[in-house]
Amino acid sequence: MKILIGSPTSTGIGGIARHVQGLDGFLRTRGHAVEIISAANTFTIPIPKLRNPSFMLSAYLKCAFKKNFDIVNAQGPPAAFAMKNATGKKVLSLHGIHHRQVKLLHGSLAGFMAKRYEKFALDWADVITVPSREIADYCRGMGYDVRLVPLGIDAEKLPHTPDRRYEKQIIYAARLSKEKGILDVLELSKRLPDDIHLLILGDGPEQNRVKMASSQRVHYLGSKSRDETVSLIRGSDILLQPSLMEGGISYTLLESLACKTPLVCTSAGGGQEFFDHLENCYLVKSGDIDDMLDGITRLFEDPELYAKLSKSGYNSIQKFSWNNIGSEYLKIYRELLK
Repeated sequence: MKILIGSPTSTGIGGIARHVQGLDGFLRTRGHAVEIISAANTFTIPIPKLRNPSFMLSAYLKCAFKKNFDIVNAQGPPAAFAMKNATGKKVLSLHGIHHRQVKLLHGSLAGFMAKRYEKFALDWADVITVPSREIADYCRGMGYDVRLVPLGIDAEKLPHTPDRRYEKQIIYAARLSKEKGILDVLELSKRLPDDIHLLILGDGPEQNRVKMASSQRVHYLGSKSRDETVSLIRGSDILLQPSLMEGGISYTLLESLACKTPLVCTSAGGGQEFFDHLENCYLVKSGDIDDMLDGITRLFEDPELYAKLSKSGYNSIQKFSWNNIGSEYLKIYRELLK
């Protein structure tokens, strides 16, 4: 099978990038020919508000020369415009409700325009895949049929060497953006006990605020490679991610569970269907700093609960292996080609 994957990003530690990397790797090991169009090999203006629009136009023009593909799989609405211009059966894989994220980050007008474009993107697809029931319900409410396919992860392929820098170490490793809860993390950092060190990894629009918040106990490490990030997660006591908005389950959360590092997180996006408070994570309410602080404190003070969440969290992700998730994508592709 000849497959074209279009994605705004295919490198780094972002969720969509990691999904593309995993899907590409799975398909290649099964003998399929895969080509990727992303910002890594397509002209893109490196300015936040121009990055996606410039990628959309450049990728659209590039796809005019992409012929004779069996499947064209766009990752999110920004890649759907290019998908429209390539030949092959078209699969649109959503990773969130695009216009809601745009509205949160860029305001109501941008959100309104994104919603109108989102409708076109959905219409262009032969099949729509979603990683959570929340997104499935949204699409079905608009009259679209969708296939629910969770995100994939191969726990055994992650780096196994922990990177511990402090006796008590907690970590935030995600985009430095409002929807990921980074502003709540910065507020929390002011109230952490003196013996707890907070590591912050990533980049994004709130980077300057994070740099200004750095102190003897708050350490901004910048953007790290995937292997470096996983080693730091594995070496930490707790991973903190109080997201306001997610698509499926964040890759960072899945990788933390794979590292047996307990989570203090919200149930945003696909977390509503997967996370169970005090069973495989410590759930907190979005924006509730006291709740986050209580969760961190309890996990440090209750070794039995800590061990339980570490073990049950790891066991709960086995169903997300790429062998299972990749097979679901191949099933969809083959059905389209019948």
